[in-house]
Formats: sequence, structure tokens, C-alpha cells
Amino acid sequence: MPLIIICGTPVSGKTTRARELKEYFEKTHNKQVDLISEEETIHKLGYNKESTYLDSQKEKRVRGYLKSEAIRLIGKDNVVILDGSNYIKGYRYELYCASKASKSTQCTIYTIRYHPDAWADNLLRIKQREENTNGNEDVFTEPYTEEVFNALTKLRFEEPNRNNRWDSPLFSVQPTDTLDVNAIYDVLYKRKPPPPNMSTQNPPLTSTNFLYELDNVTQAISKRILEAKEFDAFEVKFPEYPGCIIEAGFMHSVNPQNLLRLRRQFLTYAKMNHSNENASRLGRYYIQYLNKTYTD
Repeated sequence: MPLIIICGTPVSGKTTRARELKEYFEKTHNKQVDLISEEETIHKLGYNKESTYLDSQKEKRVRGYLKSEAIRLIGKDNVVILDGSNYIKGYRYELYCASKASKSTQCTIYTIRYHPDAWADNLLRIKQREENTNGNEDVFTEPYTEEVFNALTKLRFEEPNRNNRWDSPLFSVQPTDTLDVNAIYDVLYKRKPPPPNMSTQNPPLTSTNFLYELDNVTQAISKRILEAKEFDAFEVKFPEYPGCIIEAGFMHSVNPQNLLRLRRQFLTYAKMNHSNENASRLGRYYIQYLNKTYTD
């Protein structure tokens, strides 16, 4: 259920801490741990570090994949660890909202390292890669080019702040520090998750049949309205919905663009509030909704 977000600059020990936490929760508390790796995802999508971080579209795809995996795994009786740079505060906020919607606890691990030391280790990785002759490359030791390294370290990284609710509780750790795994366990398992609100609450699950009927019913009504509009009809009646009439005021103002917008709004509303209704009642609701949205 808990989500742990690892974030930090290049070669600061993110993966080392992620593996340390995975081992701790599995061996000490017998928890199932799902470790989602940014580097593994980059390779899974057929990219490498340089091509990913220098191409905004590739990087966006990687972030989208990581986020969807985290959301898919969150909510089960397990620990989800997201191992990556996670350098954008807005992205961390989106993950916070996802865990909040799942009524899950969360914390952030910020790995800190002195820039020259990190670059020295990266140069060592470059040397090891050049000397590698057996072709067995570990994705976790793939080096950064200097351009990407400096961009992620000096330009792009948005440092987490414990005063931001989406970064808190925040655990900052340097390579020589001992990670306080017991404190991390306590904040994840001994406190209540933040209550979900309207901005993070997931809509109720709906059946495929409901969505199909909802789409067909609203499309049929909208088509009838537009056909009547072409013939300058004063109002529109629906024999299948006795007593339901699209009123003159709406017919006077409606056009295909705003009708499409209203239909989309109704679909969203119906999926959240009327997933157990039958098709006939949905049609009546849609007609009532259109009449109520008309304003002079």
C-alpha cells in the first residue's frame, strides 16, 4: 500500500537506497515490494539515458510509463518503490495525488551527493564501459554524458521541500549516512493516510455495458436535436421518453460544437454519479441536463 518516491541528482545513490529499502521491507517485515526502476524502463522502451533526457517526448513517455505502473501497483498490500530522478515537483505532486486517492501513505527519499564526487564516479563508469569486452552491460551502471549530467544536476532538478505536503515526510540522505529505515517504516505503517478529497477521489468503476449504453443513448439524442435544428424546429419531442422535450430556448442557441461539449460534460457526470442507472433513465437525465444548462 505505501509509496516510496526516490529522487536525486545523477550518481547520488538512488538505486542503492532503493535496493536497501526493498531488502529491509522484505526481510525485516515480510512485505511484498514492487521496485519500479526508471533506468530499466528507459531500456524497456528501447531508449538510453542520453537519448531520453535530451528528447522531451521520450522523457515524457518514460515518466508516463512510470506513473501508470505506480498507480497500477498502489493500493495493494505491498510497498511500491519508485526509483528514479523524479526531479519535477509537479510530477511528484501527481504521484502524491494518486497515492492519496488510493488512501495510501507515502514518503520521499532525497539522495544528496557533492557534485564533483558524483561526476568522478560517473567518469569511472565511462571508463568501465569502454573497457567492457564481454558485452554484459548492467543498466544500473550506464554512465551519463557530461551534457545530460550537468542538465539534471544544475538546471532541471527541483529540490524536494519538507514544507510541501507532496514531498513530506522527507528523508534526506548522503552516501555516508545510515538510512533510518525504522523511521521510514513508522511513517508508512503507523500513521493514517491523508483522506482523499474531490480532486484525488477516483470515480466509481463502471461496466463496459453501462458505458456502451450511455454513449449510444446520448449520441442518439444529440443526433435527433441536430437534425431538428436543420429544419428550424421550435422544440424536440422524444417518443421513447414520454414527457421529455428539448425546449425552444435551447434549440435557439444550440450548435454542434456546444452540444458536443455538453455531451462530454454529461458523460463525465454520469460515469461518476449514475453508473447503476438503466439506459432509459439516462436518456431522461441527459435531456433534463441539456435544458438546465441553457441560459439566455
